[in-house]
Amino acid sequence: MKIALDAMGGDFGPPNLVAGAVMALREYQQIKKLYLVGDSAKIESELRKHQCNDSRIDIVHATQVVEMSDRAWTAVRRKKDSSISRAVDVVKRGDADAVVSAGHTGAAVAASMIKLRTLEGIDRPGIAAVLPTQFNVFVLIDAGANIDARPEHLLQYGIMGSVYSSHVLRYKTPRVGLISLGEEDVKGNELTKEAFKMLKASSLNFRGNIEGRHLFEDPVEVVVCDGFVGNVI
Repeated sequence: MKIALDAMGGDFGPPNLVAGAVMALREYQQIKKLYLVGDSAKIESELRKHQCNDSRIDIVHATQVVEMSDRAWTAVRRKKDSSISRAVDVVKRGDADAVVSAGHTGAAVAASMIKLRTLEGIDRPGIAAVLPTQFNVFVLIDAGANIDARPEHLLQYGIMGSVYSSHVLRYKTPRVGLISLGEEDVKGNELTKEAFKMLKASSLNFRGNIEGRHLFEDPVEVVVCDGFVGNVI
């Protein structure tokens, strides 16, 4: 795998991110290339501290950083040489398979939407968070990418969550549940009630509504909700 890392993101910037990158390279030989994106002088300084000259590392210089106080879409449009934007560019031109950023979530989503677009049939991206239960783990989607969602978006989250659960977490037939304020089919607001109908009519292994208090009792492998609810959870 080839990865582009936003080396300037997060609360602690290059020191922790470069340290983590070095640890990952030493532990995972399947990483064939790691692009460290950001201020090249700062990145090189951190690499020297770890005495790392791994040939799999390429540094991509970026002169700007998206701050946590920046507005996502504005930052992506105005800070075209930000580390987040440049990291996404590495994937766009086919040099990397994935982007990793601990920085501004909204900017990462916005940059990906503008530069990479979504897969066919997917209108909006969803953030997937893998959370533990008493027995296993489950995928929660959306964890905050879109606070205002439509019913069809929740259906798409169910599809994406199921694919992730199958291919990454290795669940054969992941069960899908919809967050609502009651388990009965008719419970919920207009968004969840319409999404319920769509999920039920789909080919997904949909198990119905789930109340928040049951989330960590291992009821399903994929939990679907809008980004507002998911971020609160």
